[in-house]
Amino acid sequence: MSEKFAWLKPHGEAWGVTSAKVVYDNPWIGVTEYQAIAPTGSPALYGKVSFKNQAIGVVPLHADGTVTLVGQARFPRGNYSWEIPEGGAPMGEDPLDGAKRELAEEVGLVAADWRPILTMELSNSISDEVAYGFLAMDLSPTKAEPDDTEDLAVARVPFADALEAAITGRMPDSLTVALLLRVHHMAVVGELPADLAALVLRR
Repeated sequence: MSEKFAWLKPHGEAWGVTSAKVVYDNPWIGVTEYQAIAPTGSPALYGKVSFKNQAIGVVPLHADGTVTLVGQARFPRGNYSWEIPEGGAPMGEDPLDGAKRELAEEVGLVAADWRPILTMELSNSISDEVAYGFLAMDLSPTKAEPDDTEDLAVARVPFADALEAAITGRMPDSLTVALLLRVHHMAVVGELPADLAALVLRR
């Protein structure tokens, strides 16, 4: 670990496990109940949600500084959610392959320029789910093919508007917030082409 990030080193003890029991399982998730030992030495009951897929998110950034977003009804909270294109990739699949598939299926786009930009643990107090975020550029159209449960709306909006919606709580999906902020950071620190960075940062 570099000196700059030396503060990231772990300290103390890890969690221990005395028993584990799968209490729910379907093709997408499993729930395991653990009798555990906390790092403090105290006994604890713990439930972990394990996902059968890797989470994938894509920021489709067009040459004019706009991004393509997806709107859909979400089941868990019963809300309507605007998001970047997202989906799942089977364990063992290259996340980039999953990102390419989701971008084409959900919004009918293919990209010539792909960049992995962020890896996230989405809810590490209760889940082992890992998400992989990508920036997709040099975009062109293809046929969209959403699955039979998806009724999707698609919008192309200025990046600054999408970022404002995300950071003001109008677009609260966690992958969307994090990846739009990451692209903004890339523009600030010079990780994007200068002309595109200027469009991303324009208010």
